[in-house]
Amino acid sequence: MSPLLRRGATPDPASRTVTLVGKPGCHLCDQAREVILKVTGELGAAFEEKDITQDEALYRAYWEQIPVTLVDGRQHDFWRVDEQRLRKALTA
Repeated sequence: MSPLLRRGATPDPASRTVTLVGKPGCHLCDQAREVILKVTGELGAAFEEKDITQDEALYRAYWEQIPVTLVDGRQHDFWRVDEQRLRKALTA
């Protein structure tokens, strides 16, 4: 059984992925990226970025919320990224 599936098991942050959904020229996206890069770098989690202007489905889903932060594909936050909250999500 995967460690992520065992009851009470704490996931390894290195097995997690944080996605930033944003767009070029977005100052809130720039701020979110800084926080995400800091936390993922310290914890060893993967980071990826998706441009909302290049993906119609992301545009429809998140346009009014960017930047949007996803953890393992599930929405975690939008507009601003709280460092402590993201850290907790990756280690809890």
